[in-house]
Amino acid sequence: MRQHSIHAVAAVAAMACMAALGPTRSSAVPPPVRPAGQPSPVAPSAPSRFVPGPCPKPPEPIEALSGARCGFLEVPENRSHTGSRTIKLAVARIPAVSAKPAADPVVFMAGGPGGDTFDDIPFLVDSGLNKDRELIIMAQRGNLYDRPNLACPEIDRFNEQAVGLGYDAKQAEQLFLKAVKDCRGRLTADGTDLSAYNTTANAADFADLRKALGIAQWNVYGYSYGSNLALTYLRLHPEGIRAMAVDSIPPPQVVTLPWTWGSTAEGIDNIFDACAAQPACKDRYPDLPQLLAEQVRKLEAHPLTLNVPPPGGGKPVKTVLDGGALLNLIVAFTPRPKDLPAALDELSRGNPERFAKARAAGSVQKVGEFAHGLTESVACSEWAPGYSEADVLEAGRKVFPGWPDTVLAQVPQLPFQYPACRIWNVPDRAAVQRVATVSSVPALLISGTFDVKTGASWAKDVARDLSGSTAVQIPGIGHWVVPQSPCAQQVLASFLAHPTAPDTACVDDLEPGPFTIIPK
Repeated sequence: MRQHSIHAVAAVAAMACMAALGPTRSSAVPPPVRPAGQPSPVAPSAPSRFVPGPCPKPPEPIEALSGARCGFLEVPENRSHTGSRTIKLAVARIPAVSAKPAADPVVFMAGGPGGDTFDDIPFLVDSGLNKDRELIIMAQRGNLYDRPNLACPEIDRFNEQAVGLGYDAKQAEQLFLKAVKDCRGRLTADGTDLSAYNTTANAADFADLRKALGIAQWNVYGYSYGSNLALTYLRLHPEGIRAMAVDSIPPPQVVTLPWTWGSTAEGIDNIFDACAAQPACKDRYPDLPQLLAEQVRKLEAHPLTLNVPPPGGGKPVKTVLDGGALLNLIVAFTPRPKDLPAALDELSRGNPERFAKARAAGSVQKVGEFAHGLTESVACSEWAPGYSEADVLEAGRKVFPGWPDTVLAQVPQLPFQYPACRIWNVPDRAAVQRVATVSSVPALLISGTFDVKTGASWAKDVARDLSGSTAVQIPGIGHWVVPQSPCAQQVLASFLAHPTAPDTACVDDLEPGPFTIIPK
């Protein structure tokens, strides 16, 4: 989403992204299906190649890169255009901890789209992804350390300003659209073909990587948008895939902008239901849905303007907290789910500190690190087509009746997306992307019940088409489950060792942890 930061797993699990067919599956239009035998939408091209080179040097050193082998995968920017220029995608091969690793490595597909894939490495290593296998990392096209990098410092600077504006304010919209226009103009002036940055092309890049590295078989692990990409990859390039694990899943066949509202409502409902199931939480916070609705309406009618220091200290910044900002902070998991009831109660009693500090955090951006250009190209070619601002509003009204239209008119974490897409102006790719993946390749589907970005129930739709799949829900965990759950790590390790019969026993007795209870 726009203000992404899924990397802060324990605090701001925010980068995900999606949105789709409205909050109910029954409203879905059957996706187009490519006839059997029809070639992939990506045309054949000259073979890609891997060129060894030095590893990236992030501002904060990543220990696992010190022993990695790195380089670039060189691929055509647009495989369907003869003579397309070559782009370079950063790759790292992180060795297994085991002295006798398995022959089939794990390749990782990051969320976003647009996040710094290399920034995820510490979470992957801490989760044991390279314990028994080599771990292969590749930045999706346009990401940090790629050439070109589709960063938009213009949007980063807007995000710094946005904390001092109403979430859906006209000034915020004008400033954001100017940032989008300026970024697009700069990228296209450099010769970037924005239409070539999409999920189909990303999938082809990973297929080329496996061949370029001479790997007969590998395992795939992706989360959030990386799950969407992994399922697309399995559909278009199934050869060489031993097993696939997907975490926090937005199904490609349903992802459109209005869908976000259904996932957001499902995650919030699950958090509130878990509180109601714990006597101490239920007694202290007896009606959280009503409390949230009241606070959204109150703040949207009378926004708070505060001077708040960002988390970690620094000069106080002007911070506006309105109904839209409140909802989007919840979607960004700031504060964390276990603290959400307490934070809402404090807010209702005149203490907005938790939410205000979380909002102020947006004033501190890592300028130039997030590939907003990839986000816009994917969102505008794959998620936006076929729906409108009116559809977004209708989807929001269905799940949050009585909330202000000014809140419900903006897709969570992607405000002003439709006018942005009119500026970004990339071709409609819905027909080739909104297709279910049907496969017998062993698959593991991991969801968190507190996920407010990619609702846990959507994994069932994916599992129906994967005959060799195992699906698990981890109670009390939000977006990007594996780094947050030791049980999910155990299940993933078991799956990689035994893809057709993973041990999921640790899930059986799991329950959400206790919520924060503050005295009255």
